[in-house]
Amino acid sequence: MRTTSRRAFTLVEMSVVVAIIGILYSTVVPMYGKTILRARETALKNSLHTFRTTLNNYYKDHEKWPESLEALVRDGYIRAIPADPFTEKTDTWKTVSSEPDVADVYDVKSGAEGVSLDGVNYADF
Repeated sequence: MRTTSRRAFTLVEMSVVVAIIGILYSTVVPMYGKTILRARETALKNSLHTFRTTLNNYYKDHEKWPESLEALVRDGYIRAIPADPFTEKTDTWKTVSSEPDVADVYDVKSGAEGVSLDGVNYADF
């Protein structure tokens, strides 16, 4: 007579595997959230650097600051106004004028609320 032996996982083995997966999940998820946040902060810093470089180029060419961000698009300095990585909108950028009562764009800041991982407000980047 032939007996066939069946091999299977025990309840203890399955419990150990589920516990290991749970531990890995609980350590990876917080790191994933910080990675996404850091990527958005980097994208914001890059967008602001591009804006500021473009504003300086505009000033060098025209000897005045543009009257709006749309002027940069209209005059061909940028193709389109980029979206703020945190608000995901193009109309939340805050413009800073060169003088208090002048309608021009000297600097650009984010309209996003909140604090970065480094403890700096997004509006202060």
